[in-house]
Amino acid sequence: MRVMLTGASGFVGRWALLALARRGADVYAVGRRRPSTDTKFTWLELDLLDENAAGIAVAAAKPDVVLHLAWTVEHGAFWTSPLNLSWVSASLRLAEAAATAGVTRFVAAGTCYEYRWPEDGDCEEQATTLEPRTLYAISKDATRRVIAAYLADRQIDFAWARLFFLYGPGEGTSRLVPAICRALVANEPARCSQGLAVRDFMDVRDVGAALAAVTLSKLTGAVNIASGDGVSVAQVAHKLGALAGLPNLVHLGALPDRAGEPPRITASGARLRTETGFAPSRSLDEGLADALRYWREQTACHGGAA
Repeated sequence: MRVMLTGASGFVGRWALLALARRGADVYAVGRRRPSTDTKFTWLELDLLDENAAGIAVAAAKPDVVLHLAWTVEHGAFWTSPLNLSWVSASLRLAEAAATAGVTRFVAAGTCYEYRWPEDGDCEEQATTLEPRTLYAISKDATRRVIAAYLADRQIDFAWARLFFLYGPGEGTSRLVPAICRALVANEPARCSQGLAVRDFMDVRDVGAALAAVTLSKLTGAVNIASGDGVSVAQVAHKLGALAGLPNLVHLGALPDRAGEPPRITASGARLRTETGFAPSRSLDEGLADALRYWREQTACHGGAA
């Protein structure tokens, strides 16, 4: 089976690429930049925001299935970026090009921010109300609705993978886990908020594997890509401090809590498990230990400045 993967050089895409290959898929990778060290995959360097790019990519790849991960992801800026509108258009062009070329299945990435989060429970794909509030989340939800209707009329399978909270190798330095790791590796205080918010964290390598499992399955409709376990931000910080052997450097409450921060965003992972057979390969403690090791190595490679 040939899978065309967009966003293949991104934080999530690079791991989905490897996971698809491990499962025996013939992967055609599309991204703005091809990793200089990658000689194992067929790559097309292309910006899908260009109006003709979707048709070019599909014609070159001739895929059976598309896994569409490309979107604007600049940390902090993506919530309100006008590029969200551009990515809605690009995604619709890609779905149309794929359908015209005869693909049998289309899978794309959504977000947990499409949900209205239950205060004392998990988000369930077929039960939890949707209430996207940011331009990013609204754009994702609108993309899902239009593509679902378009592909249904053409009897093409469609799955929508809602990602929850990711961490792992290659993550942006200003995000939670890298920020704490980098401080600990430098033997400096890791300043955090009170950390009361509960989230569903999954190692990005497992996220890539989950996306590969969904892509190569027969699952249709929305599915949560998450561990199914809630843990507070404070617990994550304490775990990293303990793993580093520097628990005294974790300073909870040193930074202000974000205004309007939802107290709980967690997922039911039942559909992912039962319909694809997927289970994460590493625990949170194992994943955080790897993240800490990664940032130690990055610091060593850059002469003490990760």
